[in-house]
Amino acid sequence: MKIIDQKHVQAELDKQINVEVFVHLETTNGAYAGHHNTGQAVGAFIRNVPLNYERAKIVGNGPYRIGLKLQHGWVYAEGVTHYEVDDKDRLLLAGLNPEGKLAVALQISREPF
Repeated sequence: MKIIDQKHVQAELDKQINVEVFVHLETTNGAYAGHHNTGQAVGAFIRNVPLNYERAKIVGNGPYRIGLKLQHGWVYAEGVTHYEVDDKDRLLLAGLNPEGKLAVALQISREPF
């Protein structure tokens, strides 16, 4: 994965506007994040949720927040630091802590994961 290039990520997000996509969104401070000294482990996980967003924004100065505006609300990930467009044209976004461990992932694809 590469450090976020805000303009490139925005262009990739814009390519999926008004198209049905599948989203994977995950947050963690649990087993593989290495944040065990913070108290209670928390996390959220959704995978292969189909949605259609009408607007997308990447904001901040790093780490970044990425929001997808839906008809009735928003999906967003905060703390994003890295990205990749893979060989299947999926946009893979991750927020890695200083040790390189995953804290947040947002992945967008036209096909299920």
